[in-house]
Amino acid sequence: MSLTSALRIAQSSLMNTGVQTTVTSRNISEASNENYVRRDAVLVSTENGSRVVTITRATSDDLLWDSLQALSDSRAQSIISNGADRLQRLVNGNENSTSPATLLAKFEDALQLYANDSSNTLLGESAIGYAKELTDGLNGASLALQEYRADLDKNIEASVGELNNLLDQFKQVNDEIIKGTGSGQDVNNALDERDTLLKQISEYVSVSVVKRENNDFVLYTDQGVTLFETVPREVTFEPLSSYSAGISGNTIRIDGVPVIGGSGADTNASGTLEAMIQLRDTVTVDMQAQLDEIARSLVTIFAETDTSGGGGSDLAGLFTYAGGPAIPAAGTIATGIAQTIGVNAAYDPSVGGNPELLRDGGANGASYVANTDGEAGFADQLIAFLDLMNAPLSTDASAGITGSYSVSEYAESSIGWLESLRSRATDAADSKGALYERLQSSLSSNTGVNMDEEMAILVELEQSYQASARIVQAIDEMMQVLLNAV
Repeated sequence: MSLTSALRIAQSSLMNTGVQTTVTSRNISEASNENYVRRDAVLVSTENGSRVVTITRATSDDLLWDSLQALSDSRAQSIISNGADRLQRLVNGNENSTSPATLLAKFEDALQLYANDSSNTLLGESAIGYAKELTDGLNGASLALQEYRADLDKNIEASVGELNNLLDQFKQVNDEIIKGTGSGQDVNNALDERDTLLKQISEYVSVSVVKRENNDFVLYTDQGVTLFETVPREVTFEPLSSYSAGISGNTIRIDGVPVIGGSGADTNASGTLEAMIQLRDTVTVDMQAQLDEIARSLVTIFAETDTSGGGGSDLAGLFTYAGGPAIPAAGTIATGIAQTIGVNAAYDPSVGGNPELLRDGGANGASYVANTDGEAGFADQLIAFLDLMNAPLSTDASAGITGSYSVSEYAESSIGWLESLRSRATDAADSKGALYERLQSSLSSNTGVNMDEEMAILVELEQSYQASARIVQAIDEMMQVLLNAV
């Protein structure tokens, strides 16, 4: 080997070492950046020694796609879990202190005391007071549910806006990658940025990726709808300013196709948009239906019956509602009744009513008087009400609770339904979150920066640089000796 060839090889080694050192230093500086993918300088052998031909990224597509899917599933499950927790606070309060079941139990106790001493007007007034607390609780819980649905609409609107913005950014980066790949430029930074955008998009909607020529990506949702192909597809949503029971929310559309909400406590929703649709249109609707069933049962139980023999229809007594005095149909949800149920003013002493009508009947006229003899100790109607409160009722299974229950048992079952939802949703959230963390950890170990490895590489590069420098120095000395000899 001539001195000139040796010098070229040593110079090439120095340049390679410089490039490799730059790459390794960048890896070390980005070690704490979870969105950075480790770089490697690829060398090839030539007649003048090795040379760096490209800077590559340590990719693992399968792990990345699995991680994105797990991220979508985890975010959706968290929405359901957090939503169930919020419903517990809205409807049942701290330790179920304001739940319909608790308020119903207090009212039943007051009614029992009045039945035991039916001549005591103060006990009658107390029973009416607890009845008002019960209806206020149903009204408040129902209103809170509908306000929560409106809040979900606002969150959906904000999420749709953020998703559209991310898709616009994705287009810019994707175009840069296509152009750079086609012209042979280094697009590694853009690839990192695109992967980061994919993670952010996956939080809102599950994404599957098709890779085309020049690193071009096409995105589809888990429901098979095109999300991005050359240009982003529009995601649209129109929120409602307010909700009431029975009102259905508007649909999220991707490229004109409706987004379908998930189902179940361990939801099959993927991405926060599908989960929020599930909360708004399924979970809260079922909760409202259960409140409506409790309210409908109360109106039916405390209805007044025609005692005159004239065959008059049963009419709303202690509890009435917007559709009163008619009694709602048995076994069918009276949508929204929990929002309008209240204590009949004829019974309410605070507005001039007579609480003894609860004992005697007659709020709907003389034909509906039960205490026809006007006895102060009359308790038959109060006892009959208590019996009805503990008798099985016909309820609508579409509210999410099946079986035969009294109104009190139904209210307790409603608490159990929500607690079961919370428990299963929380367990599923923990499980899906752990899966995402494991996949993300595996992805990081395959594509992320290991400081120990990078520092070891840096030491090797330093040694290589020193060796190449010594070769150059030796050649220089030999050349000098040769020139001196000449």
